[in-house]
Amino acid sequence: MIKPIPGKGRIIFHIDMNCFYASVEMAHNPKLKGKPLAIAGNPEERKGIVVTSSYEARAKGVKTTMPLWQAKKLCPELIVMRPHFERYRIASREIFKRLSDITPYVQPVSIDEGYMDVTESYLHRSPVDSAIELQQTLLKELDLPCSIGIAPNKFLAKMASDMKKPLGITVLRKRDIQHILWPLPVADMYGVGKKTAAKLNTIDVKTIGDLAQQDIYPLKQILGINGERLRNRANGIDTRPVDPDAIYEFKSIGSSQTLPHDTTDVTDIKRLLNQLGDNVERRMKRKAAAGKSVQLTIRYHDRRTITRSKKLQTYIESKEDILLVATDLLDKHWNLEPIRLLGITVQDVEEKQNIAKQLDLFTYEKVANREKLDSAIDELSQKYGKETFKSLSEPSQSSREEQQPKTSFQKDFLDDYKR
Repeated sequence: MIKPIPGKGRIIFHIDMNCFYASVEMAHNPKLKGKPLAIAGNPEERKGIVVTSSYEARAKGVKTTMPLWQAKKLCPELIVMRPHFERYRIASREIFKRLSDITPYVQPVSIDEGYMDVTESYLHRSPVDSAIELQQTLLKELDLPCSIGIAPNKFLAKMASDMKKPLGITVLRKRDIQHILWPLPVADMYGVGKKTAAKLNTIDVKTIGDLAQQDIYPLKQILGINGERLRNRANGIDTRPVDPDAIYEFKSIGSSQTLPHDTTDVTDIKRLLNQLGDNVERRMKRKAAAGKSVQLTIRYHDRRTITRSKKLQTYIESKEDILLVATDLLDKHWNLEPIRLLGITVQDVEEKQNIAKQLDLFTYEKVANREKLDSAIDELSQKYGKETFKSLSEPSQSSREEQQPKTSFQKDFLDDYKR
């Protein structure tokens, strides 16, 4: 972790790519530039929602998560494209490579945003000049626009990067927060969602300034420890380091998907469960992880959503084990009303290397035989190459792209730029 420079503090950049998916498509096909463009999960079915859109589309009222039919009503000339996840992944890798050329203290938080601690990198140079140079590098070399927030901590840098888009650079100092941040509605504060904002409104906290000056006790009463954390941030206090290893921290791995239509058809529902089980197992394998509880999410036709989970005695990782628990939860808790969305999440996840193997008499022989096989494969791989025994179950490049999440990414690719 970088220590602050005496008298100067830390210098944190928050990099936020502008309309990332749409910008990547425009870089790939310049003819799309200047046109209203939306990237949508599935244009042919109801689950086709807007994942992101260009500023030209946003000017017509098109917003993220908006159903396509509504977006097209607002903007009849809207160009709609399916997402190309592998294309976005490659672009993300190139972005973070360039950030890591500047400083080793880079923390990706999603495919299109991340933090940089540049305290040591710019001891004799203006951070603003450096941000301009970085912004221009990404634009010239990758044809991708971004906004950059500059601040003494992560929270203020994040707030700053949202203030000027596209291609904005904003400096937010602690001495500026009273006249820049405090007048804003509390719902505009990073880390405050609609439900939290509604709770804060009940104790007459309407603005970020109200939150900054509110007593700790009522905040803890309604929000627990998060109340104190949010109050600190409203006052510009955030001691979290920019941690390059944070991408390896995860406690759950899941997948969810909306059905093409509300249904009570058991065949359709079980088919989707099976697909979700595939997705979760694949992500568990990529993480070399296992978990000790399974959660099922059911969203009904009227958008009521329930979650039910089961804690297990042992760690599981296979699709078969995951589906066994998920199906049991469905059988017990589905009220037979039409289902709109299903989700499966494995929780209490740990990397397998951290899970002690407790072998009993029934599993010892199986594991011992497997270890002999693994040893033989290792020896032959050293002799003939690592690809010799590539798993037949490993999806091809094209199928991996097909199988990527429909509207968002997990964090299991965010260290690509280091490879």
